[in-house]
Amino acid sequence: MEYKVTVATGTSEYSGTNNYIYVTLVGEKGESEKTVLDNPGLDFRRGAVDDYTVKSTADLGPLILVRLEKQKYWVEDNWFCRYVKVSVPGQRCSYTFPCYRWLVGDKVVVELREGTAKKVNDDTLPLEISHRNAELQERQKIYRWLAWAPGIPKCIDAKTEADLPQDARFDNEKRSDFVGSLHYALLELSLKKLAIKFGKSWDDLDDFKRIFWKLRSPIAEYTMNHWKEDWFFGYQFLNGSNPRMITRCKELPSNFPVTGDMVQSSLIPTTTLKEELKKGNIFLVDHGIMDGIPANVIRDKTQHIAAPICLLYEHPEKGLIPIAIQLEQKPDKDTPIFLPSDPPLAWLLAKMWVRHAEFQVFQLLSHLLRTHLMVEVICVATLRQLPAVHPIYKLLAPHLRYTLEINCRGRTQLLSMDGIFKKVVSTGGQGLLILAQREYKVLTYRSLQPKLDFLDRGVTKLRDYFYRDHSMMLWNVIQNFVSGIVSLYYKSDSEVEQDSELQAWIHDVAVEGFVDVPHFGLASELKTKEELITLLSVAIFTSTAQHAATNNGQFDWCAWVPNTPCTMRHPPPKDKDAVTMGMIMDTLPDISQSCVQMAITWHLGRAQPDAIPMGQYVEQYFTEPAALRVIDKFRKELKELEEQIIAQNEGLELQYLYLCPSRMENSITI
Repeated sequence: MEYKVTVATGTSEYSGTNNYIYVTLVGEKGESEKTVLDNPGLDFRRGAVDDYTVKSTADLGPLILVRLEKQKYWVEDNWFCRYVKVSVPGQRCSYTFPCYRWLVGDKVVVELREGTAKKVNDDTLPLEISHRNAELQERQKIYRWLAWAPGIPKCIDAKTEADLPQDARFDNEKRSDFVGSLHYALLELSLKKLAIKFGKSWDDLDDFKRIFWKLRSPIAEYTMNHWKEDWFFGYQFLNGSNPRMITRCKELPSNFPVTGDMVQSSLIPTTTLKEELKKGNIFLVDHGIMDGIPANVIRDKTQHIAAPICLLYEHPEKGLIPIAIQLEQKPDKDTPIFLPSDPPLAWLLAKMWVRHAEFQVFQLLSHLLRTHLMVEVICVATLRQLPAVHPIYKLLAPHLRYTLEINCRGRTQLLSMDGIFKKVVSTGGQGLLILAQREYKVLTYRSLQPKLDFLDRGVTKLRDYFYRDHSMMLWNVIQNFVSGIVSLYYKSDSEVEQDSELQAWIHDVAVEGFVDVPHFGLASELKTKEELITLLSVAIFTSTAQHAATNNGQFDWCAWVPNTPCTMRHPPPKDKDAVTMGMIMDTLPDISQSCVQMAITWHLGRAQPDAIPMGQYVEQYFTEPAALRVIDKFRKELKELEEQIIAQNEGLELQYLYLCPSRMENSITI
């Protein structure tokens, strides 16, 4: 028998190899000879798809797996294999063996299962079963849980990204760009001799324009021009980088003694605060979680933190506007309630303090904890408990790309005791961990499901809440897609219950990953298809839409530093009449801190050069026509959704495009 073997090499830099590659075909009736793959000229070049002939003394029967082996030729040279295809000349049958893995080292052997997705109960041959078990045993040695700190989700056991296996690392182009882009931004500001002015305040607000140079965006410039306006302040709670905090206020908190007379001038003349509370037009943003967080010390100077409460009113003409702000949780004579009728500089500084709290909460809680760390738990559990042939592994794998490395880099380069947050952010150092621990204690699985989150916060009828509208559209499309894939492989609830690998996976997620979270509400076993579909939808929604909503606009909203300051260098004002422009400038980040804030938010929020847009599955783990049809339908629905979003934004001066599928990545890579 002669078999035609097609081997595809990766397309990224250094994917090719000059080492020897051997292949063995394994079928139900036996194995082929181990055959070196060698054509005239260079084999296995970057992006190459090479054809070879493999001979066998007899028909191997239906093929089960392909065994690849790499051996050194002169020097060790790693190889990335995309897939292997095998066909029998003169016969219709052909097989695809997805790989998408690195072969690292000399005499390394990788066995690839045929691409048809199979649950553990679908495998009956001893070779199939032993291969599944061996793959998981090997993966569980490589991917181990680690408690990075108490009171937060567990993560991958890797001190730095260098400890990760090659399959979890950035491609070379991604790695070079990641390192180079931050250096570029900081160098640009250094050339302007700004980044080295430690401790020196800006002279006035217009001076912040000096760090707007090549690094700019239309929304960042819009923010620079409108950030003082109350409607714009309110808009950011709906469609800025932290759109998950606003809640309907049915009753004023006991620690926020706002009276109707205080805010009457902000309401339409024919109504009262009491009436508007009943109508559902009063909203609250409460940063009580910030209360008592220890402040960072930067260059021997203690920074300052507030825990503001902000009352907002949905005005029929002006939109969502702030009507009262208290900067601490405990009201007393030194904690005034700031109002729009106060001296303009006092009201402006009060809003800055709210936006400063927003910076801490969106970066550390909405972004880091609720997307990066949530998805890392799913990622580690998937690698540990689901073999590559499992349908749920195939579904999730594209949405987990690069997540382990970006999280390792975040822990070492952003959050560590010598990281960027420690150098410029008021919660850097001990504070950021305490903040994350507080949020983790009250985190719920329910709050990660957009429909339930909007219901619980009472914001289903808020006008111009584009984040909500687009999130719900995306959630429905994702849920339909997940339901389509799950239904191909699980015909009943009992099949979900009987899948031992799936049950080991959910146990790893709920018990190992989300450890010590008292009110999370995710069971450690899956009993129905609906439960499985919801969890997978949460994982994909979080790694795509939710991450895009909090990450992709951070340069837009933070580049103009007074709009979202990363730190405050003086305490909140106690006397409204004592606020001066000099006090504001001495409170806002200094020149050096401003430069780093602008550079890091550009670095993290910009479009990535090797981004894979949502729904574009470059690595094709599924091979069955039925699954490919579900994926095609998903892509079509995403395209229609994007057209709808673009149409909604036509004519808007301030457009909300962060949740366009073409602008979102398939996974958390930054």
